[in-house]
Amino acid sequence: MQTDWLDCTVCTRCPHYDKTMSSSIISCLWDVLWWACTPLVLVFLLPFVILFFVYLSILFLHLYKRKNELKEAYSHKLWQCARKTLATVWDAQGTIWHGYELHGLENIPDSGPALIVYYHGAIPIDYYYFLAKVIILKGRTCHSVADHILFKMPGFRLLLEVFSVIHGPREECVQALQDGHLLGISPGGVREALLSDHTYQLQWGKRTGFAQVAIDSRAPIIPMFTQNVREGFRSLGTLRFFRWVYERFRVPIAPVYGGFPVKFHTFLGRPILYDPNVTATELAEKVQGALHALIKEHQKIPGSIIRALLERFSHTSPSAENIQTSNKED
Repeated sequence: MQTDWLDCTVCTRCPHYDKTMSSSIISCLWDVLWWACTPLVLVFLLPFVILFFVYLSILFLHLYKRKNELKEAYSHKLWQCARKTLATVWDAQGTIWHGYELHGLENIPDSGPALIVYYHGAIPIDYYYFLAKVIILKGRTCHSVADHILFKMPGFRLLLEVFSVIHGPREECVQALQDGHLLGISPGGVREALLSDHTYQLQWGKRTGFAQVAIDSRAPIIPMFTQNVREGFRSLGTLRFFRWVYERFRVPIAPVYGGFPVKFHTFLGRPILYDPNVTATELAEKVQGALHALIKEHQKIPGSIIRALLERFSHTSPSAENIQTSNKED
């Protein structure tokens, strides 16, 4: 009996035995790490799928331009077919992945100006879907104000020109509205994209430029909010390091993760009409209050990714109940 025990002890201490055990342990640890890290890697890679779709759209526009031999003629009529084609593709993507729905489209005028003021998600994918719906259902191209960073993105120039995206000098915004166009703007901009979170706090500060634009052009303002937009994509911008970098250097380096197929409902509030007796500061506060009201009515706070996913795949969701209640009240 003692000899058998000694033989077993010697065997377990032999080099071949140690090597086999180490190999098994390493293999087991690798499997655990693989299964643990794969979902984490995926949630940081999925936002790049949106960027891939954007560049596919740009490629399509270049091919369209080549086919029609458009050199410098960026006429809106010439690009109508291209815009409608891309709008159909993006609308399909939004419907399939997020079950995207738009409510309150009747608040968008069939003609004439309106300033669309919206809450900015970590990635404003909901705004892209909104633009697509307006092109398809209203036959109108909503002009947009974007951060200067977007204009520095390689290859974006044609896309921005075709979809009438501007950097946002006040005079240019006023002119677009005076020409009878729709114009979309997010007063929070990149700051709101990075620093807001699942509590859906607006990050406007004391910005009143958009309100002055509405006053100067006498255009109505339409508030817009998308339910669960923060559950679709989230930003790490609230972490101290990324916040410090942005506040100090105005460089948005915070990673964005997500791409979750959560339910998106976009709600358009009632127009806030031009009032000559209201100042820009007062109008900005009024619009902020209207957007807060949309958030309070349609968004459970704090937002939950799991709840938003359940809403996406369930037949009845809180948003649907809100819509039915609202319709009964009307």
